[in-house]
Amino acid sequence: MTAVEQLHELGELGVQFAGMIFYPKSPRYVLKHGLKAADVRKEKLKVFKVGVFVNASYDEVMQSVYDYGLDMVQLHGDETPFQCDKLSSNIQVIKAFRFGDNDNVQWRIRDFYDTDMFLFDTGVKSNSVDPSIKDIYGGTGRKFNWERLKGLNIGKPFFLSGGIEPTDGASIQRFMQDPVAKDLFAVDINSRFEVMPGIKNMSLIAQFISELNGAVSDTTKGD
Repeated sequence: MTAVEQLHELGELGVQFAGMIFYPKSPRYVLKHGLKAADVRKEKLKVFKVGVFVNASYDEVMQSVYDYGLDMVQLHGDETPFQCDKLSSNIQVIKAFRFGDNDNVQWRIRDFYDTDMFLFDTGVKSNSVDPSIKDIYGGTGRKFNWERLKGLNIGKPFFLSGGIEPTDGASIQRFMQDPVAKDLFAVDINSRFEVMPGIKNMSLIAQFISELNGAVSDTTKGD
């Protein structure tokens, strides 16, 4: 998110978490859009503020936590378990994992047992053969194959992410029938709900929430 007004609108829609990106190379970088710390801190928001960082230092993250009054941080780079644990002593940490086609989910997450939550996404990895292809951290709009999670025991709350779009409510409902969904904590949406990077289409979000709430309600009735 890059506008205070939209942070308020999300809260009115019942959204619980709003991400703010602190990665200078992102088209959604908060400072690029003029989202000032003082403007965010003084607002009484209904959403929890999540700062998204990519390979930032401990001091950089904690300074942003203080300046913007962040409630949680999401680490979307190549952070180590030690770095996640150090931050977890001060604030809740969501470790994001960008999976390639052949990555083993359980193997990738195994050392992050002290991290508070996980986020599963897909990303574009750099190609050593073609140096012009660089890592892309999130917001790619590429679909994450949720089937890869089925049958696993994540054992920690996780966010479902990766190219989720307004028409995915039914697919999420089907995913929720799998035992792995017992740890599903939240659904993360981004680029497919934007007018432009950092500016959301609130009508699409409202429509999606309505459809998703229907999916959750139907699943509960099935229990």
